[in-house]
Amino acid sequence: MYIVEAHPTDVWELQSNIHDKVLFRSPRDESERASVAGTCVRKLGIKFPALIDGFDNRVETAYTAWPDRLYIIEPDGRIVYKSNPGPYGFHAKGLDVALQKVLTASTT
Repeated sequence: MYIVEAHPTDVWELQSNIHDKVLFRSPRDESERASVAGTCVRKLGIKFPALIDGFDNRVETAYTAWPDRLYIIEPDGRIVYKSNPGPYGFHAKGLDVALQKVLTASTT
């Protein structure tokens, strides 16, 4: 889920953004947010589907998603895994273990 831009040039630009050539000001409306999200997905080589939070930031607020988090959400809406805030608070191993549990439970 693409939420509010974490490091816009008009607020908090990072050297990694300069290196990755993902330099954007804070989007001013939903159209700009969608454009920035699409560009980030392409430039950063993200290989999974990305959704875009509304300009009201409803998803970010509901899931405390900033700066970033990993979730596993069942089709019925039940949260079965929530990482600590990233990028340093989550680890692929924890997500992998949780995914294996979900997959095992779904096959039994």
